[in-house]
Amino acid sequence: MIELEGVSKSFPQGRGRVPALRDVSISVTEGEFYVLLGASGCGKTTTLRIVAGLERPDSGVVTIDGRRVSGGTPPAWVGPEERPQAMVFQSYALWPHMTIRQNIAFPLRRGVRRAGRAEAAARVEEALELFRLTEQADRKVTRLSGGQQQRVALARALALRPRVLLMDEPLSNLDARLRMDLRMELKELSRRTGVTCLLVTHDQEEAMMLADRVGLMQGGGMVQEGSPEELYTSPASEFVADFLDRMNLIRSAWVTASGPDGLEVTVGGSRLRTSPGSHPPGAHVTIGIRPDDIMLETGDSGAGTEEDGTNLVSGTPVDHHYLGGSYLHRVETPLGLLNVRASTDPEAVASGTVRLRLPAEKLITMTPASAERNEATVR
Repeated sequence: MIELEGVSKSFPQGRGRVPALRDVSISVTEGEFYVLLGASGCGKTTTLRIVAGLERPDSGVVTIDGRRVSGGTPPAWVGPEERPQAMVFQSYALWPHMTIRQNIAFPLRRGVRRAGRAEAAARVEEALELFRLTEQADRKVTRLSGGQQQRVALARALALRPRVLLMDEPLSNLDARLRMDLRMELKELSRRTGVTCLLVTHDQEEAMMLADRVGLMQGGGMVQEGSPEELYTSPASEFVADFLDRMNLIRSAWVTASGPDGLEVTVGGSRLRTSPGSHPPGAHVTIGIRPDDIMLETGDSGAGTEEDGTNLVSGTPVDHHYLGGSYLHRVETPLGLLNVRASTDPEAVASGTVRLRLPAEKLITMTPASAERNEATVR
């Protein structure tokens, strides 16, 4: 439904140009909910604006619903109003002097894709019902809450019956509870309508909840793409591991043995077993483990590996933070400062030594960031 092949874009700055996108390729299938995720300045909004036709790429090809809308040979260009899409902006972009009904109806009666009077009226009523706005339909949008205004913006977009729905940080202006509610509504809306969705966000929780697939961007390029589960459990790099839920990263480790059941790694004077990986003996690696996957035990214990392969390391609690239903314990160990998310009461680990059990199947080995930078420099 949406295809980007080798898309690059730069913007003028001073006497030169600053690259915003570097050879980005994306393929979004029909009916899929695809999320572009990344920090500010990574290129995700520029990518969305190129799909929408609000920016022209310097190179590459963009195809929507089988039609080339930008680039190629001979060069193609289809304006945003002629693409089978609708867009929802972060700022809602509603007409303040109009009612809810008038806002939804406006593009159907005045736009390039306007419909006949009867059909437009039917679509407006359908959109009002879909977003539970029928009772407030004749209220001015300036009298609505942020969540209601965003529903109006979504209703207006879907009333056009687009093949593609583009969304630029649509929930970032809402409070935490409203964001959660609208995330659930968006997911259900996508399932019911079958519209192909491309959403941009910097919120990793939002991406995990909404996406069928996530494209994580950094520095104008795509660093990893896959399902939320794939990115969370099998990060391809330190950046991906750290961006998604702040994974514990244990650096300066090296592989001492490799087998079908996993790797043996030495770090901080300890030997650890990890899940299987492609790194050969002698390779320097970074080990990652999520705070939720570390098991905290009280009592004295030395570092080492038990006979059953369960990794143990001793540590000293540094501080504790209440998260609502659980605590984040920070523990200083020979492997470095580790974050542990557990229900254990801080009083039980307030003093003395604790043991941390690092399950081998939860330990992920990855190429160190320094090696990644060196490889990128060579390329």
